[in-house]
Amino acid sequence: MNSLSRYSLFARRTSTIAISLVSALATAVSAFAVETLVQISSDTYTNASSQHATQVEPDTFAFGSTIVAAAQTGRFFDGGSSNIRFSTSTNGGASWVRGDLPGITKYFGSGPYDRVSDPAVAYDAKHNVWMISTLPLIETPSVSGVAVLTSRSTDGGLTWGNPVVVTNIGDVDKNWIACDNTPSSPFYGNCYTQWDEFSDGDRIYMSTSTDGGLTWGPRLKTANNATGLGGQPVVQPNGTVIVPVANANETALLAFRSTNGGASWSSTVTIASTPDHAVAGNLRTGPLPSAEIDGAGKVFVVWQDCRFRRGCKSNDIVMSTSTDGLTWTSPVRIPIDNVSSKVDHFIPGLAVDRATSGNTANLALAYYYYPNTNCNASTCQLYAGYISSTDGGTNWSAPTPLAGPMSLSWIADTSQGRMVGDYISTSFIGNTPFPAITVATAPAGSVFNEAMYTVSGLTPVAGSFVVTAGTDHPIPDAAADHAARNAPFTTR
Repeated sequence: MNSLSRYSLFARRTSTIAISLVSALATAVSAFAVETLVQISSDTYTNASSQHATQVEPDTFAFGSTIVAAAQTGRFFDGGSSNIRFSTSTNGGASWVRGDLPGITKYFGSGPYDRVSDPAVAYDAKHNVWMISTLPLIETPSVSGVAVLTSRSTDGGLTWGNPVVVTNIGDVDKNWIACDNTPSSPFYGNCYTQWDEFSDGDRIYMSTSTDGGLTWGPRLKTANNATGLGGQPVVQPNGTVIVPVANANETALLAFRSTNGGASWSSTVTIASTPDHAVAGNLRTGPLPSAEIDGAGKVFVVWQDCRFRRGCKSNDIVMSTSTDGLTWTSPVRIPIDNVSSKVDHFIPGLAVDRATSGNTANLALAYYYYPNTNCNASTCQLYAGYISSTDGGTNWSAPTPLAGPMSLSWIADTSQGRMVGDYISTSFIGNTPFPAITVATAPAGSVFNEAMYTVSGLTPVAGSFVVTAGTDHPIPDAAADHAARNAPFTTR
């Protein structure tokens, strides 16, 4: 296991950066124990067709003392990676087992596909099965998504079998997976996979498994035949499945649900519009949702958004919540710093402790940021940060920097910009949050040094620096400072 003290990454941090985080932070008592950045995976591939050493777009899921993380490994410029590597800890993050998913790509286990993308991790408690959903790609006649797969582990995430096909219809994109783990739910043990079909205008589809991911039911549309991408299903204790998802232009977030175990899916409702600032330096980002749920079934959704910044000059991370998936609160700015700062925040990964709920719910948020949004591809300095709440998002701790500064030239390049991921992830083991983030250091010649890390020692404790959310007001008629994407499009 490689470990790296976060302090070594911040030795050259300037006073300007410290002030931009928030001026009061200098006198605040730390709200966290000492934390350590820990590398949990690396790119071991050598094929000349993709970029090495690169790992991007991590997802995690935790249950009991086990946490499984997965990331794209060996990123291709025009989509996908050489394979998906997993990292599993069965002892609360104290040590990690690493490996590769077999049977997907030609680079490991003689898989039938050329590349793979979009890992998402789930656990089915009823059947005691860990799952990683992936998106395999082919290269000929052009790069396209040809299936959604589910890799399964029946030994606690330590070894994985060849994948099961969920769908192989159309040119697909942006899959996600979640399971119903509440024993009292009428649909306990159901697992749900979401994806969109690029070749059908980014049409949203769902499929359900009732046998631990061995077989999957028919692909089903929403009742209003909706389009979109980047949906993240969450399951309430009563078995209702709620799926926050971006619309097909990434100009709004939608939600739909199922109350019958995935037999049918409702029409979409609008959570909120998503005006966002175009992140400098051609970094690959967008207002995709990061969705989680507390122990009572309240759904929390966060995304990058510029409605609180004059002229849409930078992004905040904002949050909306719902108890039924039908009505949603107005977006509230998570107060990482003040609205007059020049900090730009993006690519959030939210966790909610399922053992907590209501006004005592523990929330943990990892994100990336630029200390100064006025930068370019040569001058932008990329950091990862962290902030938490112990009262359901009413009040938030002081922000904690986790990694950086990183130059954009240190991270994988893609046809949609430099990439750490379209999403990142955070999961709780007990009351301890474990973010999964991509961290890069200077390349060695032409070889990158971009890998998957977590952070130990982030258990929130009482601190003297707490900021209340909801005191800021959005700018009237706030609008994105860039044109909306033309749908359909892919983010593979």
